[in-house]
This record gives sequence, structure tokens and C-alpha cells, in this order.
Amino acid sequence: MSGHTSTWHLAFTKLRFFTRIRRFLQIKSHVKQHEPCDLSYNKAKAADASDQEGQKEEEMVVLQRSVKKLHFGSCEEKDVAAKDIKRLASESLVWRKLMAELGVVPPLVAMVGSEVVARRRLAVEALIELANGTYTNKALIMDAGILSKLPESIGDLEEETMHDFAQLMLSLSFLANSQFHVNSSIIIPLVISVLEADSSLETKESCLGTLYNLSNMLDNANTLASDKVLNILLGLASIKQTSEKALATLGNLVVTSMGRKTLESNPMVAKSLIEIMTWDDKPRSQELSAYVLMILAHQSSVQRLKMANAGIVPVLLQVSLLSSPLAQKRAMRLLQWFKEERQTRMRPHSGPQTQKFSAGSPVNQRDVIEGKKIMKNMVKQSLYKNMESMARRANGDEGSSKLKYLVISSSSKSLPY
Repeated sequence: MSGHTSTWHLAFTKLRFFTRIRRFLQIKSHVKQHEPCDLSYNKAKAADASDQEGQKEEEMVVLQRSVKKLHFGSCEEKDVAAKDIKRLASESLVWRKLMAELGVVPPLVAMVGSEVVARRRLAVEALIELANGTYTNKALIMDAGILSKLPESIGDLEEETMHDFAQLMLSLSFLANSQFHVNSSIIIPLVISVLEADSSLETKESCLGTLYNLSNMLDNANTLASDKVLNILLGLASIKQTSEKALATLGNLVVTSMGRKTLESNPMVAKSLIEIMTWDDKPRSQELSAYVLMILAHQSSVQRLKMANAGIVPVLLQVSLLSSPLAQKRAMRLLQWFKEERQTRMRPHSGPQTQKFSAGSPVNQRDVIEGKKIMKNMVKQSLYKNMESMARRANGDEGSSKLKYLVISSSSKSLPY
């Protein structure tokens, strides 16, 4: 009885599949374009249109054959079908949506779990193409159980295979920007295994993109805000090719309580971010680094003292003159907070609070006094020392006038902003 039921189910599945194909072909035949009758009609264009129509019909035949092989073919036939689907999916969004409607996603996801490396790569490459530009196909891939088919670690795979998996995870991670729930407990460890491995910068950039997308979800903060992940992000932030995505991820983490706590406890954060702010050729990195430092410095005298000891004041002076408008604005805000720290004054909503402090940021008056002395000496020793180098790098009259005003209005007792 069970054998009869299985045979009937297979026949029904085939019938439904070919009914879909027939319906699609009928729709295509009814949407033929009719050219107007014109004696000057370009015969070459007519021939070209005819060739394109013939090519589309051939591709439809290939699609029918590929979908059939994916559902009912042998392993070798499925490999050939995956190649054809990858090629067709790369041509247009229309093909990608059609193939998803014809049910190619589940068998391709099943192939990802294959022990044959070549077959697994073919399936991953085809899924990357199918997911390109459509949230619906990404959701179908997730619903088909792709996370259960991923290997436990991909950091020990060959570079090309590792890159393919990184690309697939990046594509699927964009679902985090929608209402679709993404189980990051599987994806994040795989991404970390690639970032720890000897992978290419291009592969690392894909992994950083995945972490950034996942960091947009607050639920992932606890998983991402670990010392291990933080050290990896800081290391990649110090590489100019990967700095922006790493810093953007840190910017998402620092606004969460767990992320900020992890950043505050790491002794390398202030030094690394201040160093990045000296990159004149990377204004976006300067802006992101200044943003993270602002969040850490706000209402925390301990963090401001760490930054002062790391030499932030001269760097802020340089950025406030020579960087992008946004970086200048953030640098000036930080300088204002350091100025208020030294003067033990408080302004509403302007930065550090010397009378009230948030939980988790205890005030040590001795540290504050010591910090004032350190900053006073730093400003006195470094301000004029840096003026000459900044003057050489400033371009145009506007930069020169700013510098002149800074020299005239500054003294060893107060900062200009």
C-alpha cells in the first residue's frame, strides 16, 4: 500500500511540475510583441528580435530540463542542472523568481549538505545567484533549512569554497534588515572561523558585511559583544581595506549595554581608535572612529582619562581642522568635553556630566584631578608642536585662517572648542 502511495505521489508531483511549465509557456506565447507595419522597418532589428525570441525559447527548454533533473535526476544530472540554473539565474531577476516558483531551492539546499565538495560548491554558487536581489528567494533558502546544511566550520576549507560560503552567508544576512528572523547562533561562529583563518581580504570583507548586518539586530549584541569578536574587529579596523565595515559594526555594538561594557574593558580600544583617526586618506574611518570614541567618552571620566593618556587631544585638534565636516564636528564635540572636564564645569546636554554620572561609570575624584593635570601638560607641550605640521598640510586660505584663529585664541589654559 505504501509503495502504491509513493508512486501516486511521484506521478502527482510530476504532473504539477509540468502543469506549471505549460502555464508559463502559454503566458509567454500570449505576450508576443507586434511590430507596426512600416516600409522603413529595419529588417536587421526584426531578425535580431527573432534571434532573441529563439534564444529565450531555448533557455526555457534548458530550464524545464534542469528543474526536472533537480527533482527527479541522478546525482550527476543534478550537478549539470545546478550549473544551468546558476547560469540562468545570473542573467535576470525574472529568471531567478521563476526558478524559485518552480521549486528549485529545496533540492539545491539539500545538495549543500553533500559530502562531495564539487557538488556542494555548485549548489552554493547557484543559491548565491538565486538570492541576488530578492528577499523572497533569500527567505525561501532559509525556510528550506540552509543553516542545518552548513558545515560546523568553514575556516579549514580551501579558499574558493570558503569564499563561496562567506558570500552566501552575506547574502542571507541581509534578511536581518527586514522582519525575517535570522538565527545568528549558527552563522556568527562560522563567520568568526573564516576571519580567524588565513583567508583573503575579499573573503574577510564578506564576513565583515555579515557581522555588520547581524549587528543591526539588538538580539545579536550578546553573541557579538565578546572579547574574541572585539579583538578580531579591532584588528580588521586597523587595516585600511577593511576598516569601515569593522568600525561600523563596533558603532552598532557600542550603543548596547553589553557592547559598551566589553569595549570599555578592553585596554586596546582607545589606542586603536585614536590611531585610526590619524588616517587623513580615510575620512569615513575617521568619522566612525570618532563616533565610537564619543559614545565611550560620554559621561565616563575613566574613559576620557584613558583617551587623554593615549594622546587623543593633539589628534582631535588635527581632525577638527583637516578632516571631513562630520569628523570635524565630532572632534570638536570631544574637544569641548575635554575642555569642560578640565574646567570642572557642566553644561546641560553638552557631554560629560561632572555632577551626575550614569550607572557603570563611577567617578574617582583623584583620577579626575590627575586627568586635568595630564591634559594641561599635554596641551601645553603638544599644541604648538603640532601647529607647524598642520599648517603645512592645510589647503587653501580657509584652512590657513582657521589655523591662524586657533593660534591666536588658544592658550595653555583653554582649548578652542
